[in-house]
Amino acid sequence: MKDKIRKQIITELIKSYCMEIETVINYQANSIWLDGIRAKHIKDSLTAEVTSELGHSLIVANRIKTLEGRIPGSFDLKMMQKSLQPPKDNLDVKSVIKGVIDAEAGAIAQYQKIIELSDTVDPVTQDMCITLKGDEEEHRRLFKGFLREAESMHL
Repeated sequence: MKDKIRKQIITELIKSYCMEIETVINYQANSIWLDGIRAKHIKDSLTAEVTSELGHSLIVANRIKTLEGRIPGSFDLKMMQKSLQPPKDNLDVKSVIKGVIDAEAGAIAQYQKIIELSDTVDPVTQDMCITLKGDEEEHRRLFKGFLREAESMHL
């Protein structure tokens, strides 16, 4: 693999790593912050997703290292998930659900970018991103179902 493309792949993997770590932080915060009867399933799902997203970050970090990149520490993390911040109203389940869908859509798009970038030059990274993208699509599907339910209940 040419050094230029390897560096581009590492740059995109670092972006994915930051996104996964930020998702862990925000899922955990929202899983604790939300209150109310209608929040239980969302909180439980977010708690379970923390472990999944942390696993994704570990997979991506190991691939960065394998490609001879440097895994960012806390000072180098780029945080951008505005829609997934815990809402002021801890009963606002719907905004959290929408934030999760946004975060998952962002991860899907980012993994698709890496899939295309690594096509024919790095099948290992491409295969890893295909798997991670599938996981994120399933997470998004779950929360889209929660959103449909919340909207049908006029939450």
